[in-house]
Amino acid sequence: MNEPHWPTDERPRERLLAHGAESLSDAELLAIFLRTGTAGMPVMAMARHLIEEFSSLRGLMTASRRQFCQVKGLGTAKYAQVQAAMEMARRVMDEPLRQGDPLRSPADTRRFLTSRLATYPHEVFAGLFLDNRHRVIQYRELFRGTIDGAAVYPREVVRQALEDNAAAVIFAHNHPSGVAEPSQADISLTRRLKEALGLVDIRVLDHMVIGHGEVISLAERGLM
Repeated sequence: MNEPHWPTDERPRERLLAHGAESLSDAELLAIFLRTGTAGMPVMAMARHLIEEFSSLRGLMTASRRQFCQVKGLGTAKYAQVQAAMEMARRVMDEPLRQGDPLRSPADTRRFLTSRLATYPHEVFAGLFLDNRHRVIQYRELFRGTIDGAAVYPREVVRQALEDNAAAVIFAHNHPSGVAEPSQADISLTRRLKEALGLVDIRVLDHMVIGHGEVISLAERGLM
């Protein structure tokens, strides 16, 4: 297969090799991923069009299969590539917490939970179950809901924590709106879960709310 032809002033692959991936724009990164354009639309023009069509690179990468595949020039093969690339990125982010080491910092936990939850279009409530040395036993997505919220049942959370033999847990959920500010319902739920788990000597260390580019810790806010 022939390599895509880049105009002399638009060679993102060469710029990446010379200056690093971080030096490229969203459109340039996407153009490298797409490799070729369509009839009448060079790949860079197509990349810019797609980012505009989906409002952002994030919007494109998190689009549903139906939304993604109905755009001219995309399809199921490209959709599968996007999903595989995103899952590889998640797994790379996950590795430090899969090695059995204790959680080193709140920043590690934030990165892990953001990599897992930030791209969902609906609300997901998850738990990071830990042993008594704060090593990760298991990450579990416990409840899923609509964009308006997820029903969370403390009894089911306690059952899962006991099943995993957890000594502590960190909860997290995403706000698909992108605004990470915790609601009164989030605060009330956290306190109910803390009380329920406290009855079986399992500590709730934190509850993090994941937005777009922002994570708010209820423990740091003193809301637990």
